[in-house]
Amino acid sequence: MAASENSSAAGRIAFTYPNFVLFQLARVFIVLSGEMQSVAVGWEVYEITKQPLALGFVGLAQFLPGILFFLVSGHAADRHDRRKLMVLCYFGSAACSGALLFLTLRGFRSAYPMYAVMFFVGVARAFSGPATRSLLPQLVPAKGFQNAVAWGSVLFQGTVILSPSVGGFIYAVTRGPAAVYALSFLAANVAAVSTLRIKVESVERPIEPLNWQTTLAGLRYIWREKAILGSISLDLFAVLLGGAVALLPVYAKEILLTGPWGLGLLRSAPAVGAGVMAIFLAHKPLGRHAGSRMLWCVAGFGLATIFFGLSRNLYVSLLALFLVGATDMVSVIVRQLLIQLGTPDEMRGRVNAVDSVFIGASNELGQFESGLAAQWFGTIPAVVLGGAGAILVTVLWAWWFPELRRAQETLKFAD
Repeated sequence: MAASENSSAAGRIAFTYPNFVLFQLARVFIVLSGEMQSVAVGWEVYEITKQPLALGFVGLAQFLPGILFFLVSGHAADRHDRRKLMVLCYFGSAACSGALLFLTLRGFRSAYPMYAVMFFVGVARAFSGPATRSLLPQLVPAKGFQNAVAWGSVLFQGTVILSPSVGGFIYAVTRGPAAVYALSFLAANVAAVSTLRIKVESVERPIEPLNWQTTLAGLRYIWREKAILGSISLDLFAVLLGGAVALLPVYAKEILLTGPWGLGLLRSAPAVGAGVMAIFLAHKPLGRHAGSRMLWCVAGFGLATIFFGLSRNLYVSLLALFLVGATDMVSVIVRQLLIQLGTPDEMRGRVNAVDSVFIGASNELGQFESGLAAQWFGTIPAVVLGGAGAILVTVLWAWWFPELRRAQETLKFAD
């Protein structure tokens, strides 16, 4: 009994650090704010324009700042107080929600002001992302860091699953987006106030001049550290090729012959799988062979994608997508361990900024690649070929990046 209790306590060690709890509270509320707001913006923009392309512009407006400012945002996270930078960005997100509320209450019926607001939402995310991810190692010691990453992923996935439903429900009940924007405004302010309460031990970081050499230092560091380069690029190409999620509406309507409710289940399945895996890893850490286990799981991601592509049964498809999310979560956690524990504190902001661009590129370009492949080859061949491509990439990366298989020196501190 005592051993079981000790194991259970070890599985929740991250929550013994008050700063971690405040950090995750802020993260939950800022994700809640953004996800609810995204549902309302998407519905309102489509009601105004009646054009699916307009929804693409909403996504593009939020994605562009990440590309435009990733070098500057990473440098800012390394030069300035990360907690204060997060607070500023969260208040900025609240201001954007307030702007959307103002536009709605004043009766504006044009999508262009909304595109502008969403661009500034993207700016806030571009600067908060590197600061947020770089701050976490200052809140939890190395021995509890994997547990912290795992529980952070659980809370993130849970919020992502519930927030769109909450936003959609509120929109439907109130018959308009105003209440959603008001609650998004409130949630972003709660996130900012929670972040203000975090107490961070000051870390002496050298003040580097703002020039091209220091700005590009994150890129050079990733290129030099092959285990980090391998983990980031593996995730990029595997998700780029295996992005079956972009084609879920086609599968729901034309292949699985289900309705919008089925599409909702399909969209939730990967997040459920990711959340379950994150809870499991919070109690059963990957250990020193995490690099090789990551490679096996990315291959499993490709196999599950093929499994989904060939399925004609809704329940089989849900199981396949559950496995897609679960195997991908292993890759997410190992990549975070390598980056956060293997990168000097004074470089974390710039390295995380580059990683954020890779993640955004894999998700956004992955959707484009999947759509293009489906147009050329057909939906089912596109998904199957994408899964096979993810497996091939895993084999090549295991050969090209032996450092990734042997990534033990960095990860031993997370045991």
